[in-house]
Amino acid sequence: MRERSDYIVPFFNDKYRFDKPPFIYWTQIASYHFFGENDFAARFPSTIAGALTAVLLFGWGRRLGGERVGWWAAIIFTLCLQTFIHAKASVADMWLVFFVTAAHWLGYELLRDVLAPETAGPLAANRRWKLWRFLFYVALGLAFLAKGPLGWLPLLTVLSMKLFVRDVPFLRRFRFGTGMLGAFLIVALWGMPALIVTNGEYFNVGIGRHVVERSFGPMEGHGSQSLESYLLTLPFYFGTLFISFFPWSIKLPSLVWRLSRQRDQTDKYLLSGILIIFVVMSVIKTKLPHYTLTAFPLLALLLARHLFELQGFFVRFLRLILPARLVASPFYNLRTSPRFAKRAALIAVVVGLALSFGVFPLIARNFPSADLFKKSRADLLPAMDFANVDYFEPSVVWYFRGRAKGFFRGVAPDQVDRFMQHPGPRFIIVPTDLAKAVYPEMPSGWKSYRTTGYNFVKGKRVDLTLVLKQSQ
Repeated sequence: MRERSDYIVPFFNDKYRFDKPPFIYWTQIASYHFFGENDFAARFPSTIAGALTAVLLFGWGRRLGGERVGWWAAIIFTLCLQTFIHAKASVADMWLVFFVTAAHWLGYELLRDVLAPETAGPLAANRRWKLWRFLFYVALGLAFLAKGPLGWLPLLTVLSMKLFVRDVPFLRRFRFGTGMLGAFLIVALWGMPALIVTNGEYFNVGIGRHVVERSFGPMEGHGSQSLESYLLTLPFYFGTLFISFFPWSIKLPSLVWRLSRQRDQTDKYLLSGILIIFVVMSVIKTKLPHYTLTAFPLLALLLARHLFELQGFFVRFLRLILPARLVASPFYNLRTSPRFAKRAALIAVVVGLALSFGVFPLIARNFPSADLFKKSRADLLPAMDFANVDYFEPSVVWYFRGRAKGFFRGVAPDQVDRFMQHPGPRFIIVPTDLAKAVYPEMPSGWKSYRTTGYNFVKGKRVDLTLVLKQSQ
């Protein structure tokens, strides 16, 4: 997109990329401007989005329960496992999380006088409703640009509150008609030119394939193939939550116990948002653990509100099986202590740093694309074309196109030598056995680089050789 100066339609490796709307690509283009074309620059916008989400949670938490709730909401979200992974990944999810969280907060502010009248204050009336409403629909519009229709799930959260606050004139307060026209306008400023340029294909693939088909059938092997397996995977996200939200997930059983017995209107708002996201994602056939990431800020805020009032799960188990008089009072009244929370946060930080600076660099040595690039980069030229046989991984494009400006293409095994004999500098990545069969002896002036490693995308070990020629 940078090379073409075309910021409307995403391109990847000289082909249209209709998988997602363009917001993440716009932020990466800006990041490339400052840091150059490299994997750090590609990941950096997700880190910014994660940090901004934590700031939102701090602000929202302060409004709900003071600085303590704000700080712990931000800490819990930042230090859970799924955030740790996706706040440094070159994907669109963290910007979706940021805008969905913003929309949830703004929707809450529009209902705050009835959900939490004791904290609303005198300025919560009509004078601020126009501002909250305007920003609410701006957030929805930008959430769509981040990852499509999933960005509008906060609308369902707001509408669900009609079950709990029946006397509020929702239509007058939210102005859904004019508001959604505004959100559509934000999307249309990009979407209409994109549809015109691609003759409607962006909609057919982006919405038709990546939204509709993903909802009704598994894509890329992620999901169930039969009705029976689909029904078995309905609880998928409720199970993976204990891993994705770790280490704070150890407090979820106690949180559920408490909320089943005592909850206020604010709890109901947060719970509605969480359950709507989990239920919608559970119904969709294509499943990946991070699809519920937009619920994690709400879950962090909900847990932060009650963190220091939760009894341990073991204590609660004793209360189930023993009479209260037999449970020693020091244990019977045990609550989550600030010391426990601080230790959990500290351990999460230490483990995260150890993974980032210790474990991941060791694993990275097994990344075939990175190793081949490291070995061959001194011989790469800007004019090079490059190809592959059975190794069409986007990571090759990320690494090599910083130096070689050709485009990555796939060729058949019997076309390897034909590709390499074309005029001009070029290289090809092939299985080592094939390289030995085609070139028992490397032609004069050519070079080869071999690597073995693990293709984590395909879940298999690979043995690859890069064959390179620099001259005509």
